[in-house]
Amino acid sequence: MTSHDDSNHPPLSPEAKKYSTRRDFLLQAGLVINAIAGFMIGIPIIGFILSAVTKAPPRTWFSLGPLSQFPEGSTRLSAFLNPYRRPVDGDTAHLTCWVKREEGEKFMVFAANCTHLGCPVRWFEESKLFLCPCHGGAFYADGEHAAGPPPRGLYTYEYKVENGELMIKGGVLPNLANPA
Repeated sequence: MTSHDDSNHPPLSPEAKKYSTRRDFLLQAGLVINAIAGFMIGIPIIGFILSAVTKAPPRTWFSLGPLSQFPEGSTRLSAFLNPYRRPVDGDTAHLTCWVKREEGEKFMVFAANCTHLGCPVRWFEESKLFLCPCHGGAFYADGEHAAGPPPRGLYTYEYKVENGELMIKGGVLPNLANPA
């Protein structure tokens, strides 16, 4: 019986290896895939960090129309063009808000989007509620949360009356990051 003695053959050094093994290929492929994944994850993270230092567009005052369009004690839907629209915006440049005229020059101007997921809310005069069709959110006439999943009341726009016209400060949809 002959024995095979491995001590006569020294182990190959990495420099002496002249061929690539399957293990080497999978290691290199894994490194490339991880580098690509890291790059793709890094892009939004860098964008998020840089968004904190970029300047947001300034809000401007613009008219929703004459006061006569908004009778006292009523809630009306009003549409306006986003002052910072771009040609690619198309129909999304038309924004809406709910205007509630309480009395005289006292108004409440609500964003027309639910605070849950942004679905458009509708005003129901009979029940005096804003209702969201997506998940059953409900808001009282003063915009406060009444029922459903929304975490808070409707967002409001800052307003003023100037030269007989109702003006709102807009350009950015109100939300928790940029309340009106």
